[in-house]
Amino acid sequence: MNKKYLLLVFGLWGIVMPAFSQEEVDLGDAFRLLQTWLDAEKDYEKLPGISIGIVRDQELLWSEGFGLADVASGNAAVPSTIYSICSISKLFTAISIMQLRDQGKLSLEDEVSDLLPWFTIRQAHEHSGPITIRSLLTHSSGLPRQSNYPYWTGPDFDFPSMDEIRAQMGSLETLYPASTYFQYSNFGLAILGAVVEAASGMSYEDYVQKNILEVLELGDTRPFFPDELMKGQMATGYSALTREGTRYELDPFFTEGITAAAGFTSTVEDLSRFASWQFRLLETDNTEILKSATLREMQRVHWMDPDWQTSWGLGFSVRKQGNQTVVGHGGSCPGYRTQLALTPKNKMAYVIMFNATDVNTGQYTNALMAVIEKALDAKRSNSEGVDLEDYTGTYNAQPWGSEEVVLPWYGKLAVMGLPTSNPAYFTQLKHIEGDTFRRIRGDGELGETITFERNGSGKVVKMWQHSNYAEKLK
Repeated sequence: MNKKYLLLVFGLWGIVMPAFSQEEVDLGDAFRLLQTWLDAEKDYEKLPGISIGIVRDQELLWSEGFGLADVASGNAAVPSTIYSICSISKLFTAISIMQLRDQGKLSLEDEVSDLLPWFTIRQAHEHSGPITIRSLLTHSSGLPRQSNYPYWTGPDFDFPSMDEIRAQMGSLETLYPASTYFQYSNFGLAILGAVVEAASGMSYEDYVQKNILEVLELGDTRPFFPDELMKGQMATGYSALTREGTRYELDPFFTEGITAAAGFTSTVEDLSRFASWQFRLLETDNTEILKSATLREMQRVHWMDPDWQTSWGLGFSVRKQGNQTVVGHGGSCPGYRTQLALTPKNKMAYVIMFNATDVNTGQYTNALMAVIEKALDAKRSNSEGVDLEDYTGTYNAQPWGSEEVVLPWYGKLAVMGLPTSNPAYFTQLKHIEGDTFRRIRGDGELGETITFERNGSGKVVKMWQHSNYAEKLK
């Protein structure tokens, strides 16, 4: 990674940050591969825009935008583009609750009805335990997923106010006995927003703004949809793909009484800072918004479903991938899909945002993590005497596939078929001599020969394998 590229990446924080040590971590080839993959995903999946950031502890190592924040105006998607982060909002609500807990203003074992006398939902299960603050944070309260309004129905997305939610409380009933099953509940987190107000004496929005967003200097994170920034910094949301392979623009939505569960907007850059705050706090015994012990408490498993498949912390999703514990949250709202995933063990965080509805963000973050883990494990080969850039480019894979890209990978070549849902699965080639390489098998042994052909000007134009060739397109 050259100096100019490093200044561009780190300049996105608003200051020029020092380059990370190449001996300590070398992710340049990984970022290049991910850049190529995401650019292809944008095209093959007809995604309007993507913004991404990868964080290592206190550094935003790489951030970039792909495609368009708004198709009509041609505004590019960049790391500072604002997206709805929908359910990632729940993390700010959970942090608010835990901050109030640490101040002695509530307890996780408090019954919600003691804090909110109007919380009169009918308990449909005679032998249920109490609905507590803890059970709301872990989605084990037995409450239904939504309150009694069709606010996710377009095109109007008619969200209720908290007064309207309160007015219908008596018409609702629990779905399960409390502390029996995991049932994800926007309704439950909206109720926690009301708990924040009752315990603090402030509006939910003012409390979060003063006690979290301003402290962390998250200037582009808001507990509302900034419609005045539409067609500018705010990304336009688009539908799922239609049968005709098109997407249409969706109207903005205003979450009202559901804000604590789904109302925030933010950027890659702000959520990267939010991730760095967590890494910073986890390494100390200090208090910065929360006690460090409180954040660690939130990111441990507090609920395991009877199927042993679904686990949850206090507001945070908590799961295992390989040898890493992954914490964070995803967001899914009309026109937007977002994901924040942190692996505290190695202090890496991944932020990805889309302004399209039908995107599996978990699949994308898993892919990002897999590529980075592969890069961290890679041992650079000696490629002296050969310029790997000669072979880098896109090759025609028809009729068996769409295209293959060849990229440098730590002194070797990586050959990746596109499109792919797993960019960490690629063929590695070891240089032998001249324009001859051999495939590296899964067991590390060398397989068949791959040769590259040059034209009369010395430019690589073909890649030969198994007596067949693929032409270089660009």
